[in-house]
Amino acid sequence: MASRILVLSAAALGTLAAGPALALDEVTFGTNWLAQAEHGGFYQAVADGTYEKHGLKVTIRQGGPQAANRSLLIAGQIQFYMGGNMLEGLDAVKQGIPTVTVAATFQKDPQILMAHPTAGVETFEDLAKLPTIFMGKDGFISFFQWMKSAYPGFKDEQYKPYTFNPAPFIADPQSAQQGYLTSEPFEVERQAGWKPKIFLLADAGFDTYSTTIDTQAELVEKNPDLVQRFVDASAIGWYTYLYGDNTAANALIKADNPEMSDEQIAFSIAKMKEYGILESGAALEKGIGCMTDEQHKSFADKLVKAGVIDASVDVTKAYTLAFTCKGVGLDVKKALGGG
Repeated sequence: MASRILVLSAAALGTLAAGPALALDEVTFGTNWLAQAEHGGFYQAVADGTYEKHGLKVTIRQGGPQAANRSLLIAGQIQFYMGGNMLEGLDAVKQGIPTVTVAATFQKDPQILMAHPTAGVETFEDLAKLPTIFMGKDGFISFFQWMKSAYPGFKDEQYKPYTFNPAPFIADPQSAQQGYLTSEPFEVERQAGWKPKIFLLADAGFDTYSTTIDTQAELVEKNPDLVQRFVDASAIGWYTYLYGDNTAANALIKADNPEMSDEQIAFSIAKMKEYGILESGAALEKGIGCMTDEQHKSFADKLVKAGVIDASVDVTKAYTLAFTCKGVGLDVKKALGGG
């Protein structure tokens, strides 16, 4: 009996000793849309244990039409949020909302305009010749105002509401439609049987960062180590997702969003690589997530010129460069044969 008690006691002591070492910081990351390949690196870091290796237990809270994840961040109910682009951050500064962008997963916003291959549209400027551009209300008050400012010829009369149904665009050969590089072109080709011409707004000068990691300014101030670990692990997750075995991550994506197909995922990954969505600009040498003062200022200046934001908005309050551009994950990419 004594022997058994000693064994149990030793086991209990071992458990107690191991407890603190195994403790993980629990955080929730809210995305801004339904699970998809564009969120793949975050799911990868969950699936392969990268977050755990960085002392984190991460729950991904899927976004969608009825989700309010940004509001949950502002209320302090989640720790991190996937911002769409820097318009949100600049609006937060204007409204005095204490959130801050700590990393920019996408160097380029995947926002595009599409045209029919028979429309005679060869350049971004040629889109101004089309009588109709289908776009959402948010696009009309943001990037379309920049388009009118940067490229003479675009006019409000071209605007027609985009209802997330490509049928009107497919039916009108003299129209263009907004979309996401990794999504709408795939659906148009599937439905219509032809490939639309793609014009990436980022390559035309709309140089906002996208798929940002946002958090509360208070967390940055009080627990910068937690923020750094989340940013670093996410970057590593992205390199593994792009260049390694992403099977488990895709399984998690499809579990959250059963409508997501393997074909759509493969298309999205290919387009992200082809257009340098994650890996271009400063990120090429300094790692996924990297941001610069110069690019932030460039985008803000364009919005001021287009009348989208007021010149009084202090762009430097929308972000911090403390957590990125450190080359995290580049060794992982090299080890996986990504160059």
